[in-house]
Amino acid sequence: MFAIALRYGAISGAVVIAVIIAGMFYAEGQGHGHATSSLWFGYLIMILALSTIFLAIREYRNKNLGGVIKFFPAFGVGLLVAAIAGVVYVAAWETFLQVSHYPFMENYTAAMIQAQRDAGVSGAELDAFIAEMNKAKADYANPLYRLPM
Repeated sequence: MFAIALRYGAISGAVVIAVIIAGMFYAEGQGHGHATSSLWFGYLIMILALSTIFLAIREYRNKNLGGVIKFFPAFGVGLLVAAIAGVVYVAAWETFLQVSHYPFMENYTAAMIQAQRDAGVSGAELDAFIAEMNKAKADYANPLYRLPM
């Protein structure tokens, strides 16, 4: 069971991180802000990549259990695949940030602040939002805060 979960979890995590990083560079190359142009695309890719949970459960059921599986064993395989995918994603993202020094949070906060300005927000409300984004940027610099995200 672990070998199946490891294989599908690694595939899932690798797909998510590869597409997200490629999407960030593509969006920057096209002159679009990363945060606003690929946010929903990133979530869609995560959902598609996590469909490997179904594939792992199906393989485990067909190869190890003769085509029949109960809820809790299937749930266990799914949890294991999701956990492995999460670990692969976090490890790859942290490695990417350390190696590339990509200013993700700076770009993200700048895009979110600009979106608020474009929406017509101003005055105290905009100042409060900017303060919130600056706090988020400071928090994100701490790996212990960033890792569980």
